[in-house]
Amino acid sequence: MKLLEGKNAIITGGSRGIGKGIAQIFARHGANVAFTYASSVEAANELEKELSSLGVKAKGYKSNAANYNECEELIKNVAGDFGSIDILINNAGITKDNLLMRMSEEDFDQVIEVNLKSVFNMTKAVQRTMLKQRNGSIINMSSVVGVKGNAGQANYAASKAGIIGFSKSMALELGSRNIRTNVIAPGFIETEMTGKLDEKTVEGWRESIPLKRGGTPEDIANACVFLASDLSSYITGQVIQVNGGMLT
Repeated sequence: MKLLEGKNAIITGGSRGIGKGIAQIFARHGANVAFTYASSVEAANELEKELSSLGVKAKGYKSNAANYNECEELIKNVAGDFGSIDILINNAGITKDNLLMRMSEEDFDQVIEVNLKSVFNMTKAVQRTMLKQRNGSIINMSSVVGVKGNAGQANYAASKAGIIGFSKSMALELGSRNIRTNVIAPGFIETEMTGKLDEKTVEGWRESIPLKRGGTPEDIANACVFLASDLSSYITGQVIQVNGGMLT
């Protein structure tokens, strides 16, 4: 059963990792997919081809979600190319980990800008389209770290906690126009980035998780499908933790 048949979705940071996983599952569920990427044109072209082969419309856009004007331009282009925007997934993010005593101001500012300001930029840009439609689902990617904090990640945790507060506020502001805003807080998800980590460390993390495994991009994507589809039409302002039981 295709739960997103004919819906148009935009995914930031969509060419790799969790974003790519979401794009693939959404296409399988019949959604047309617009996705952004920062630098990897080759990966974007490949993904475009792969998604199109599933019989949906797919297009990659080189765009920096941390830049307000680029977001305005992006939404204008996507609305023009796709006709409407039903789903926004704010997934773009970076880390610059360090203990506070060693963290530079630049590392703090950059993580807040890419992770949190991008959510403001994209939501503000897309709301005009969704308000006109009187319909939309916004899904913002937080983290287990945004819920419980983490030593050495004060900047990342602050940005991801900020996303939760912003999303709950948007749920209250936009709900009367049938625009829903929810948050997914992933736990330890295994992607090409975690593939570069020491296997012993990764095994230790898996052992500490009640379900005894790391999550996959597909685990996150399936939660996104639920929140993007009409199955969740009475759910807004919620944080869904997809973490294998790390926080219970």
